Amino acid sequence: MNEIQFSKKACLVLSNGAVFEGRRIGAEGSSIGELVFTTGMTGYLETLTDPSYCGQIVMQTFPLIGNYGVITPDFEGETAVKGYVVRELCDYPSNFRSEYELDRFLKEKNIPGLAGVDTREITRIIREEGVMNAIICDAPPEDLSAVKEYIVRGAVAAVSCKAPEVYPAVGEKKYRVALMDYGAKRNIVRSLQNRGCEVTCFPQDTRAEDVLAANPDGIMLSNGPGDPEENAGPIAELKKMIGRVPIFGICLGHQLTALAMGGRTTKLKYGHRGANQPVKDLIGGRTYITSQNHGYAVISESLAGIGKETFINANDQSCEGMEYPGKNCFTVQFHPEACGGPRDTVFLFDRFIEMMGGERNA
Repeated sequence: MNEIQFSKKACLVLSNGAVFEGRRIGAEGSSIGELVFTTGMTGYLETLTDPSYCGQIVMQTFPLIGNYGVITPDFEGETAVKGYVVRELCDYPSNFRSEYELDRFLKEKNIPGLAGVDTREITRIIREEGVMNAIICDAPPEDLSAVKEYIVRGAVAAVSCKAPEVYPAVGEKKYRVALMDYGAKRNIVRSLQNRGCEVTCFPQDTRAEDVLAANPDGIMLSNGPGDPEENAGPIAELKKMIGRVPIFGICLGHQLTALAMGGRTTKLKYGHRGANQPVKDLIGGRTYITSQNHGYAVISESLAGIGKETFINANDQSCEGMEYPGKNCFTVQFHPEACGGPRDTVFLFDRFIEMMGGERNA
C-alpha cells in the first residue's frame, strides 16, 4: 500500500464501544452514520452512487476495492453515503475504462473513509448484534451518545429530484412512464428507455393528480433510502394512483405500495445488501440470484386478502415480491435492473411493458 497516501491513522468506533484502527482514506473529518455491509464482489462504484445508502457508512466485505478505478458512466446517481470502509484500497487501478483512482473520488465527494481494518470481524458483529451506528474519526470519542442517538431521517426528500425531468425513449416511443423518484438509480431509467419508454421523473412529493394529469401509460416506483413508514406524504399520494394505471415498484417502491395498501413493514436485523441474494419465485418455483440493498421488509401476512406474495428470500423467507389482484400492480424488493449484475430478473421490465400494452393483468 502507498505509505504516503495511507500514513494517517483513523478509526471506526461502533456504538457498542468496539474500536477498529486503520488508515484514513478519502476526506478528512469525522462522520457518523448507520453502519451496513454489502457483499458485492464488483460494483463498488454503483454502491457509492446509489441514493439508497443515504445516511449510512458502507463497508465492503470483498477484501480488495478500487481495482478498476473510477468510471463515471457507471454512476447510478449522486453519492449520499456518510462514510466508506474497506479492507484494502487499490492504489493503482488497471482497467481500460478507468479515469482515476477511488481515493480521489472519495476526497472530491467529501466522503471520509477507512482502510486496513478487519472487515470480516466487523461484519460478524453486525450479523450477530444487528445493524448499529458508527463513527469514522481520528481518535475514539469519550462520549458516544451522539453516535448512539443518530437516526437516518428525511432521506427520501434529500435524494429525490427537485423538479420533473424528462428522458426520451431509445428508438420509437411506445409508452410514457411516470417514474416516482424516491432515490432512483439511473439504470431504472435506462431499462425503460431501452424498451421504448419516454420517462418523466417526478419528485417524491408530487401530487397524484399532477402525475395522472401527465397521462402516463404506467407508473414506476423507484428504490430509495430510509424507513418506509417515514414517508407519509408519498404513501398518501400513492393510494390515489394504485389501480388507475399499471404500476411496477422496486425496493422502497415495493415497501411504500404495501403501506399504501394497508400493510406493514419491519426493520431487518442487518438487511440484504449485495449481488448474491437468492430469491424464490413462489409461482414458477425457480430461484433467482438478485442484487439487493434494503434494511426493511414487507410483512406479507399484513396484506392477507389484499395482495399475493410472489417472491421470498431463500435465506430468511422474508417477502421479496407482491402482486395486487385487480389493481394492475406488482412490486419486488430486489433490483432487476442491477448494474454489476446479476441480470436474472430483467424480464420483470418486459412484464411491465406488457401490462402497459394491455396484454397482461396482475
